[in-house]
Amino acid sequence: MISKRFVVSPIAIDVGKKLALAALAIAYGQKVVHSGPIYRSMRIEGDKIRLFFDHVGSGLVAKGDKLVGFTIAGADRKFVDAKAKIEGDTVLVWSEEVSEPVAVRYGWADNPNCNLYNKEGLPASPFRTDDWEGLTDKNR
Repeated sequence: MISKRFVVSPIAIDVGKKLALAALAIAYGQKVVHSGPIYRSMRIEGDKIRLFFDHVGSGLVAKGDKLVGFTIAGADRKFVDAKAKIEGDTVLVWSEEVSEPVAVRYGWADNPNCNLYNKEGLPASPFRTDDWEGLTDKNR
């Protein structure tokens, strides 16, 4: 008889871990961090935008040398790559190309390169701070 070996993808393990944590927190009421950072609000601070999150756990971290995956726009609604840094439980976002920012997006692309996590190892969800009409909104 030929034995079959099953190979489990690391992605499947990550998804399974997230589902197990959600079950412990939601269904069983255990006090565990069950989500990565979720965007809550923003505040414009001169030429920068400060982002606030829920589910930061014991803190925010970047997996890598610097935060990536952020874009920023002014009133012209043209998004450009942005610099970002963690300050406590917030993220400060800016670009030299945008002197008066009004909106930020994170992970808002096809196959984005993103690396914002909480210290428990759960990734931040993609988000946008604007509600501007998208290119495909009229296709609904």
